Amino acid sequence: MMRLSRPVLALFALLAPLALAACVQPPRPNDYGAFRAADPHSIAIVPAVNRSLEVTAADYYLSTVSIPLAERGYYVFPVHLVKRVMEDDGLSDADLVHAAPTEQVAALFGADAVLYVTIQVWESNYAVFSTTTRVTLDYALKDGQTGEALWKDTEQVFYQPQSSGGGIAGLIAQAIAAAAERAAPNYMPLARQANWMAVYRLGRGLPAGPYAPKYGQDQDAFPTAQKVETKKAETETPAATPAAATQ
Repeated sequence: MMRLSRPVLALFALLAPLALAACVQPPRPNDYGAFRAADPHSIAIVPAVNRSLEVTAADYYLSTVSIPLAERGYYVFPVHLVKRVMEDDGLSDADLVHAAPTEQVAALFGADAVLYVTIQVWESNYAVFSTTTRVTLDYALKDGQTGEALWKDTEQVFYQPQSSGGGIAGLIAQAIAAAAERAAPNYMPLARQANWMAVYRLGRGLPAGPYAPKYGQDQDAFPTAQKVETKKAETETPAATPAAATQ
């Protein structure tokens, strides 16, 4: 086997972080230009489309989504009232609601924007000593006047109960915990966590709404197109500079 000399190893140690810096870039911020222009004050949340195999997922999920939006500073129409009004208007199926013109849905409530959520994954997988519960949600906020997309996001979260014990007793405890999670999957905390991440993540979530103290003061965290390009240039420059210095 060929052995590398210490100077060569030292060179690899010096260049490896530079190569990683050139390949790995921070996530690019969203463009909030359309969102800032629309400036939504009120949001109607329509029933979620359920793509999972859990038939009750959409009804359970609907109770989790209002609070983070309201705490972020937006007026949120009561979700069950929205659902009832749309049922009375002939839009009882979530797929039909999502396919209907956003302007039509928003006009029913006088909403500035409409939030659509699709449940992609809502499942619990059991394997004797381990149960993993997963939730994956797609979010899309659209302008109530034009139907234009104002914001999109996808969140994936999971929960796997663990036992801190060791030996046979630890395995038994782990098997019991896995069986308990399989019998009653812990979906609701996962849905709340996904909603919180979607709404509050800097640069990816929603800017502070009109009823929040920081309304209009977070343009740097949620930039428009011009600032997005500036931030992109700032993140690319450090990666390019070391590479040029090694030439």
